[in-house]
Amino acid sequence: MHHLIKGIKKPSREFRFFRTYILNKYVITIIVFLIWMTFFDSTSFLVINELNSEIRKYEEQLDYYKKEYYKNDAIYKKLMFNKSERERFARENYFMKKKNEEIFILVVDSIKSQEKP
Repeated sequence: MHHLIKGIKKPSREFRFFRTYILNKYVITIIVFLIWMTFFDSTSFLVINELNSEIRKYEEQLDYYKKEYYKNDAIYKKLMFNKSERERFARENYFMKKKNEEIFILVVDSIKSQEKP
């Protein structure tokens, strides 16, 4: 029997490491869990990252619309409480005029203005 034991080689150090740690059922379970959470689950890291980027995009839009709101609110208040501003706005944007006035609209030719050095 002693001669049979001499013929069997001891497992190499790397094989023992592989068998002990890598083939351990807990390590395999953790690896499968991480792969599942990264790629396949509905709350995977990839989906969460995509949703976070959408949130950032919508927050930027919200900031833009807030700025536009405050700008338009200031214009509105200026027009509602100041008669001369209201008149100026109507003349510039809607070409309104008083009874004894004439309006001349000057149009700039965009092709000629681009040719100028």
